[in-house]
Amino acid sequence: MKEYKLNFELVPDGCWADNLRTHLPKGVWDILRRKVYAKSGGKCEICGASARYLDAHEKWSYDENNRIQKLEKVMAVCRPCHEVIHINRTFLKGDEVKASEHFMKVNGCNYAEYRRAMGEANERHKRLNEVGEWLLDVSWIDGFLND
Repeated sequence: MKEYKLNFELVPDGCWADNLRTHLPKGVWDILRRKVYAKSGGKCEICGASARYLDAHEKWSYDENNRIQKLEKVMAVCRPCHEVIHINRTFLKGDEVKASEHFMKVNGCNYAEYRRAMGEANERHKRLNEVGEWLLDVSWIDGFLND
């Protein structure tokens, strides 16, 4: 599997509508995301583009054996990168063409490589959906906020 700078992050279906904001005390999400934006210097942490508005993206890892969904970091990303990361949501909005073009541009790849990466992401997504319930590990937040 080829490593790309910008990747699809298909979360398990049971976690799809869930996000970090729903698990944090009121106001903590805003503190966290503002700190992320400040550290990024107004640039997307994936493609490096300067952006007036950035999104705070939650990067998760999944330990299938122990059923743990772990927050690895929150990062500042531009809207086009975020659309690629959450490609299934982007499909629902009808914006796949722009997202595919952005994926290929950022990663310096062609359409066949884009489709192959999509297939690999879908296979992983299918496997993650077989796990069922995930335990949540958000311990990263403590270190980041105390940094």
